[in-house]
Amino acid sequence: QVQLVESGGGLVHPGGSLKLSCAASGFSFSEYAMRYFRQAPGKARELVATVGNTGLVTTVYPESVKGRFTISRDNAKNMVYLQMDNLKPEDTAVYYCNVPTLNAWGQGTQVTVTS
Repeated sequence: QVQLVESGGGLVHPGGSLKLSCAASGFSFSEYAMRYFRQAPGKARELVATVGNTGLVTTVYPESVKGRFTISRDNAKNMVYLQMDNLKPEDTAVYYCNVPTLNAWGQGTQVTVTS
């Protein structure tokens, strides 16, 4: 059974940092690309970043987070990470871990950026 458990969200001031973690189980983790999405209140879910199965190829999608967000993975630990720096109020959202080819989702972790 595929399971994704996100953690690391919280309340942070503008300019602060958070590191989200996603613990994966129930599938051959090192064979699959992983993604982070986010969904802000009243908005559609948005793809934030993708990391290839080896971790060598990463892509960050929204222009608004390029240079601030970094995705990585540790295949030995079955973990995916999203490092978020210089956070802004518009980054406030629920962040979800995803296995695109398995259509598997975590429960999400809330990130709130406010002064």
